[in-house]
Amino acid sequence: MKHLISLLAFSLLIGCNGEKSNETKPPEAVSVNPNLKYEIEGDAVTITGCDKLASGKLIIPTVIEERPVNNIESSAFAYCRSLTSVTIPEGVTSIGIKTFYKCTSLKSIAIPDSVTNIGDEAFQDCTSLTSITIPDSVTSIGRSAFLACTSLTSITIPDGVNSIGEGAFCFCSRVTNITIPDGVTSIGASAFFECTSLTSITIPDSVTSIGDWAFLTCERLTSITIPDSVTSIGDNAFQDCTSLTSITIPDSVTSIGDWAFGNCTNLSAVTFLGDALKIVINAFEDSSPTIYREPDAKGWGDTFAGRPVKLITEKP
Repeated sequence: MKHLISLLAFSLLIGCNGEKSNETKPPEAVSVNPNLKYEIEGDAVTITGCDKLASGKLIIPTVIEERPVNNIESSAFAYCRSLTSVTIPEGVTSIGIKTFYKCTSLKSIAIPDSVTNIGDEAFQDCTSLTSITIPDSVTSIGRSAFLACTSLTSITIPDGVNSIGEGAFCFCSRVTNITIPDGVTSIGASAFFECTSLTSITIPDSVTSIGDWAFLTCERLTSITIPDSVTSIGDNAFQDCTSLTSITIPDSVTSIGDWAFGNCTNLSAVTFLGDALKIVINAFEDSSPTIYREPDAKGWGDTFAGRPVKLITEKP
């Protein structure tokens, strides 16, 4: 192996004609064992891939050839369908795009405190993953990061996270409850789409928008509190939340999208704490709630988006 590295260094200095060359060649891929591939560039090691037939537990070393492992290339472990667990070493700062995509036998993974970002589709279709601990160092969770992790029952999102991407936990059908930490400013489109076992969720005061389809078909969701910070509720945001019985809309909300509460068949009461909004007529399509408003609120008539309007004091 030392001979290979020496040869690589020599080839960077001497051109094909024997003269010195200023050309920079890409680092050469080598194997640390039959399963793991990596590249050395300068004083850093990047894990570039894995034998797709590798099985069982995989521990990524902290140091390779006296150099620290600090990067894992996108898709490095994609389609490694027989890996059951992976340990990522301290020093790695990012889990890139599709890093563990379709690792369908992966049951557990150890993520170190050095990781700050979980990339798009990083764990998508890891259908055997039952739980994951996201370290406090992580600040962003990418688009579809845990999409279709259908065995995932528990998710703890650390306080440092300020961004949850589109479809981040979409189709996580066994997750029962989620707490979104303070600091998150938006819930991306389809973030919890078809989390069909989700019964409760806490949204912090830092969130300003709930994206399109954010909780679409969360059919066991019985209650949700929308904080005063939220200004917009996207299209189809709570569509098909058939167990939702009531919801309160704070006066900070200025827009509610198409079918936002469509087909919420058990929704009986929607309470607005502010003035009447300009709202699309089908926001409550195939739902039958009574709208309740504050006595001194402005702009209200006898109906709203096709639903009857009453005073809060008339609530049963």
